[in-house]
Order: sequence, then structure tokens, then C-alpha cells
Amino acid sequence: MKGEEIKSTLLEYNLQSWSRQKNINPIPVEKGEGIYFWDYEGNRYSDMSSQLVNMNLGFGNQAINQAIKDQVDRFCFVGPSYGAESRALLAKKIIDLMPDTMGKVFFTNAGAESNENAVKIARMFTGKNKIFSRYRSYHGSSFGAGNLTGEPRRYALEPGVPGFVKFFDPYVYREAVEFESEEAASKYYLAKLEEQIQYEGPNSIAAIVMETITGSNGILIPPKGYMPGVRALCDKYGILMICDEVMTGWCRTGKMFAFEHFDIKPDIVTFAKGVTCGYVPLGGVVVSKEIAAYFDDHLLSCGLTYSGHPLSCAAGVACVNYYEEADILGNVNEVGQVLGEKLEEMKMNHPCVGDVRYIGLFSAIELVKSKETKEALVPYGKDPEGIMGKITGLLKQRKFMTYTHENMILIAPPLIITKEQLEEELEKVEEVLTIVDREFL
Repeated sequence: MKGEEIKSTLLEYNLQSWSRQKNINPIPVEKGEGIYFWDYEGNRYSDMSSQLVNMNLGFGNQAINQAIKDQVDRFCFVGPSYGAESRALLAKKIIDLMPDTMGKVFFTNAGAESNENAVKIARMFTGKNKIFSRYRSYHGSSFGAGNLTGEPRRYALEPGVPGFVKFFDPYVYREAVEFESEEAASKYYLAKLEEQIQYEGPNSIAAIVMETITGSNGILIPPKGYMPGVRALCDKYGILMICDEVMTGWCRTGKMFAFEHFDIKPDIVTFAKGVTCGYVPLGGVVVSKEIAAYFDDHLLSCGLTYSGHPLSCAAGVACVNYYEEADILGNVNEVGQVLGEKLEEMKMNHPCVGDVRYIGLFSAIELVKSKETKEALVPYGKDPEGIMGKITGLLKQRKFMTYTHENMILIAPPLIITKEQLEEELEKVEEVLTIVDREFL
């Protein structure tokens, strides 16, 4: 099929996610290599969001490709109750990368399934039913994960499942209270969370679920002391701490997993995306040794036909090996420093940039109408004039491919990007921000 035939067939027969179908215009992709992909007319695009923040190693990684081919030649599938070498190897490799308190992995197909099964496991293990999660969060859009989600993508699932309770993120930039330090901010947010735990009844709360660093909703990095403080509250009240590492895991933030930045040990960790970089779907739930031991004598009421799919796990083994052998963490931290410096310059130079947040190669530019009032460029959950879509379009014209959410531009390129490539691409962002300053404020 040629490009236009692919597009017309998709428009006639395919429903595209998160879209009003009438005006979508998918780019037919012919090939990809590294941080770039090409359409059928030979135009080259730069993938500056790693697709959906999952293609950490970019297009065409030969190690992952070969692992998939080798597994195909052996067998593509055997059920979860049978022994598959790739499943065994990946499970061990993941546990070896985790804190010494972690015990076993339950494999899923994606992040939403990982979070749903983490909730089920927490409820089975604790015998409690309530689950805390944050308003500015996205944990997936299936029914269980969608009830965990706090932002407007949950609305289509309402009225929701009983027992899901929301609390506020430590979003210091937008807080009405002025804090003298990050520690003071953490003290405030932790006090409010503890108050809410008391009002909801600690004996009914199974788990607190958090994106370790809030992703699409703004790259909200917890202030100093916040994550250890949540860990202490969980210990105090007998609540499980679940870290959603679907987007932040696998080197994205400059650590193998983002919780390592905060010197904490979660009870449960969920993952997906970067474990295979999207080459084959895979996700999972890592549980502590204590939780794993509980299910030695209690039924684990979780199951999926494709749990630990051999093809996916083969890709996962190759992918995780590549992170280590190619020193991807080293590149993330080196190039991530350049990203941070460039974003700070944008914040200084552009009236439309209210704040920039970054860690590793995980960043957001928050757009405002006024630096003084911090009024968002578009209202929360709304964009009646399609302003953010227009900004995305301006970037797309320059072949800089990413996505926006609320009033944020997300920049999360493949972790193999070089400093030279990054600097070239950020010049395009500078051009677009200049237009926003002139035409949208």
C-alpha cells in the first residue's frame, strides 16, 4: 500500500484513540531509524515524545529485532502456565534491578492492565477496599485503571467504581500557598494527605497509587521529602505504596526507575512502555517478597491469556540488556543536562513560558498567558479555541513530533538522542514559542 491508500483505509475503517474522528489526519509511516521516521513522500520527522513515551531506544534497534526473530523461530506463544525461557529470564532480570525487598513479577500486556492488577493484588493482600490516587494522574483508560486516573480522561467512566479516592498532587508552581522551601511544601502536602487518610478511615485503605513523577499531566517532580513522607504514612497506617513507573521506568529519568531518586522502597511497582520500547506490548506488576509469599497459600485471582507472552519477554530481555550494555543511563544524564539548560533559557526568554520541569529526558514546558498571574494558556480540561492543537501543528510543520496535554508541551525524546540532535530540535521549539508570544498572549 502507498501512503494515501493507507490513510484513506484507516479513515474509513479504523477508530483512532482520543480523537474526534472527522478531522484526524494520520501520517502514513514508511520507515524509522533512531529518533527519526519517514513518510511515504520522503519527509523526515523527529520523534520528540518517543511516540507515547515508550520508544526509549528509538526505531530499528537491531538487538531487540533479532531477539524477536529468534523467538519466532523457536515458538511464538505458549500459555502462562508453561515454562518459557524468555519469561523466566526477564522475570529474574527485573527482580535483580529492584530493591532487595521485591520478590516476584506478574506480567501483563500494557500499563493499564499493570495498574488494574496492582489494585487487585493490593485489595487481596490487605483485605481492604479503598485506593488513593491523585487528581493530576493518568494510569490508563480501561475501567479499573480509568478509575485510578484523576484527570478528565476518567469522566467517560463515571459514575465510577466505589472505593477510589482522589487527593491533590504536590504541584508547587500552581499552589495558592507560598512555600519558603521544598521541604515546607512537602510538610504541607503530607499533612493534608494524612488528614484525608484519617477522614477516609485507615483501616479501609488498601493502597496509595502514584505516578512516581507525574507524566502527561505536567512532569510534576515531588518536592524534597515528599516521597519518603508518603512512604512513612503508608508504614504508619498499614497502607501499601504503589509506584506507577509505566512512563518513568527504564532509564527515562536518569535512574533505572524513578523511585530510586527518592531513596524509597515501594511495596508494588507497575511498569510497561520502556520494558520493550513498544516493539511488542508488555507490562507487569512487581510485588514485595511479603506479598509474593502471601500468594503461596492464597489464590492469586489474576490472569491474562497473554501474561508473559514469550515474544514480548524475548524483546524485553534484549531491551533491558541494551540499556545496561549501551550505558543508556549515562547518555540520559549527559544529554538531559543540556535539555534542562535549554529549557531554563526558554523560560527566561519567552513570556509564554511560565515554568519548565525536567528530570533526565522527561520534561514539560508549561504555557501561560501571564508569568505574573500564572494564568494557564488554556483552562484546565478545556481548549475551546484549539490553541494547544495549533501549537502542536506549528511544531509538526517543523517536523518536531510530540504531543501536548492541558497547557503543557511534552518533550521526552528517545534516550539514544545525541546532544547535537537535541540542540537542533530545540531550535524548532524556540521558533514556535516566539510565535506563541506574538500571537497567542
